[in-house]
Amino acid sequence: MRNFDLAPLYRATVGFDQIADMMDRVLSNDMAQPTYPPYNIEKTADDAYRISIAVAGFADSDLSVEVKEGALVVSAQKAEDDGERSFLHRGIATRAFERKFQLADHVRVTGASHADGMLHIDLVREVPEALKPRRIEIASGDAVEKDVVDAKAVN
Repeated sequence: MRNFDLAPLYRATVGFDQIADMMDRVLSNDMAQPTYPPYNIEKTADDAYRISIAVAGFADSDLSVEVKEGALVVSAQKAEDDGERSFLHRGIATRAFERKFQLADHVRVTGASHADGMLHIDLVREVPEALKPRRIEIASGDAVEKDVVDAKAVN
């Protein structure tokens, strides 16, 4: 595995610490990423997304969905089995897991639902008005001169 030194990036930028931290986190992760449980990420609208996680065998009370420190954390812990069942083959994994999804700025979780062995988490990106592009009206030359004349009349 290659190691990258991001120190020059930290020295040459101001206010981009979050991007550098994210790059450092991605580059330092092990190559063997966990594959359990499987999930999909889909774009449902221009600013809406849905994460669907296969959680067969888990009840609503076994699942936890939290947002903390800019990350969506989905975890599950199966309640202890009473031990009365005896399996000949156990192909449905119900082992505990924790999945983290790093959320971009202005992305918010709007809800979660559990149906048919799938956990669906809906997200929406809400860009604040201050960050949205706005159109600036261009005044004609007459309007600018009128304001200058009014200012002279007041003084």
